[in-house]
Amino acid sequence: MASNNHFFEGAEKLLEVWFLRTEPGQNLRHIAREDWEEVLKTVRCQIISTIKNDSQDAYLLSESSMFVSDRRFILKTCGTTLLHNALPLMLELAKQKCGFHTVEDIFYSRKNFMRPELQHNMHRSFEEEVIILEKLFQDGAAYCLGRMNGDCWYLYTTNNPDSSKPGQAEPDQTLEILMMDREPEGMKLFPKISIDPAEIAKISGIADLEPGTLIDDFLFEPCGYSMNGLLPDGAYMNIHVTPEKDFSYASFETNVSKKSYADLVKRVLNVFKPGRFVMTLFANMESQMFSALEKGGSGDRAKLTSEVYPGDSTFEDKISDFQRQDWQASKFSNYYLTFCNYAKVKAKPS
Repeated sequence: MASNNHFFEGAEKLLEVWFLRTEPGQNLRHIAREDWEEVLKTVRCQIISTIKNDSQDAYLLSESSMFVSDRRFILKTCGTTLLHNALPLMLELAKQKCGFHTVEDIFYSRKNFMRPELQHNMHRSFEEEVIILEKLFQDGAAYCLGRMNGDCWYLYTTNNPDSSKPGQAEPDQTLEILMMDREPEGMKLFPKISIDPAEIAKISGIADLEPGTLIDDFLFEPCGYSMNGLLPDGAYMNIHVTPEKDFSYASFETNVSKKSYADLVKRVLNVFKPGRFVMTLFANMESQMFSALEKGGSGDRAKLTSEVYPGDSTFEDKISDFQRQDWQASKFSNYYLTFCNYAKVKAKPS
């Protein structure tokens, strides 16, 4: 076990908030950088660099990433950051600067921590996190997926049964891959701070995960790597790497629209070479993942089996050298969620 002085919690706290637009011109991107900097001070992180396109702004942070589009805010922080401190300030900014008074959807999620005792009280347990969220939002629901005695994943989200408030209706999907026990070959590049980050993205294969991605990345000293990517179609992706042997971790997240993520998942695994990983996919009924269900009628949409994604191999029993350990699916007011847990198959002794 690594000592307190030589440990970094790579698993991120991930917050995504969608606002309901009630007037033309409402846009979170109108919020100035200095206002975001004040919010991030309370979280204990700062902005390193920024890239943007016609759809959104991507902020590379000292502790992960932030993405801001016209009515969606994403904040992802690792280590011992105080992510929940951002919520009241961010909600007030959205109200005062942009006229957003109503939250349409919220998603807060994270994997279980390796060292929860090192977190601030507000993030030491999921129960404490939920108490804070419940004070700010109505119609929330808290979940735990996976193994309580292994890798599990926590989620707090709105799950309003009122059909008149179904949540945001534009196509939306988010894939997240959280990777642990990484092989030395998958970590060897990232401690080399003398290498240019762009060179690491090229050599490692990160630059080829989604062709046409505008990349903003950074190598931390003495080790660690973060990357934000923006795609021309309005999608984003981000990567964060904690390469230390005793607590190695890497994460990949994207909302790029696909009918199947099977090939992308294999490319990500080939880059980072983990020993085990957790994979989650949110997809609403307007996303490409559900286009094949339209022919089957509304009854097929309620099936929480592998038939939810007909013909898709994203969640196969085996992916490359990995065996699926757990598979769970949930349906919320306007989203399906699939959770899977994989571990590398150990070679049998000859």
